[in-house]
Amino acid sequence: MDSASLKVGLAQAMASLPEGPNWAYEPKFDGDRTTVQRGQHTVTLRSRAGRVVNASWPDLVAAAMRLPEGVLLDGEVCVWRNGRLDFGAVRSRASSTSIRARQLAKSMPASFAAWDVLAHPDHGDDLRNWPYSERRRILVDLLTPLGPPLQPVPMTTDITEARIWFEVLPEQGLEGLVAKRLDGPYPRRRSGGWQKIRHADTVNARIVGYTGPVSRPTHLVVELPDGRVALTRSLTAALRAQVAPALRDSGPGRAARTRSGERYTTCGRGPVVEVEAGTTRHSTVTATRVR
Repeated sequence: MDSASLKVGLAQAMASLPEGPNWAYEPKFDGDRTTVQRGQHTVTLRSRAGRVVNASWPDLVAAAMRLPEGVLLDGEVCVWRNGRLDFGAVRSRASSTSIRARQLAKSMPASFAAWDVLAHPDHGDDLRNWPYSERRRILVDLLTPLGPPLQPVPMTTDITEARIWFEVLPEQGLEGLVAKRLDGPYPRRRSGGWQKIRHADTVNARIVGYTGPVSRPTHLVVELPDGRVALTRSLTAALRAQVAPALRDSGPGRAARTRSGERYTTCGRGPVVEVEAGTTRHSTVTATRVR
């Protein structure tokens, strides 16, 4: 992507930011969506799909034991490396055995970027209908004294500051911004309530590998037009069904690893897929359809 196209893309994206006195803006972190629940004697981390993922994140489990009993947080598990977010490192840890995960916790420590609190013993078992401004206040009061690796995501109500964030934060691997109404409840559907403005371009990419079984691949390894080789986010069920026959036809592959250590299987001349690729070097890639 040339600099002129990038400037046009940035201007178009920033123009789509909702503006007004009732809006707040947060950076969109690049990691795995996860909830953290503090029980009476335990902590439970769950993935977006509801799977318990404690074994992958022992460092966050230990840190979350400092939370009051009854707290439920929503946010993103992230890994920072060399001052940037590294989604490949997140996937490497998430797919590791429990023994390997404990080792990686030392070399690739995780952080939890919390953007919401859904329950708190001092305020109620279900805060989802409370205004975002109140939930945000409770979240900051809860996590600020604890410090890393449990931290509230930054937030601003200043549209000018939000636009500056949108321009400069991709250098750290952040995907864009999330706009939220100050009086809005927690959205109970993925599509409801929050507006996401991403740094991304739609481009064609060649599949060079995949994770999971060839009959049901979970992620693709793709070569982007600028030469980057990237691991995509999890594939939808429909896209898995479309990609699997082409992967089988490409012939037997060999075991390989991404630069961040993720295991995958190479493939021959794989098909081309359309992807939304971040404009930053460390951004995530989302496969949308087979070309």
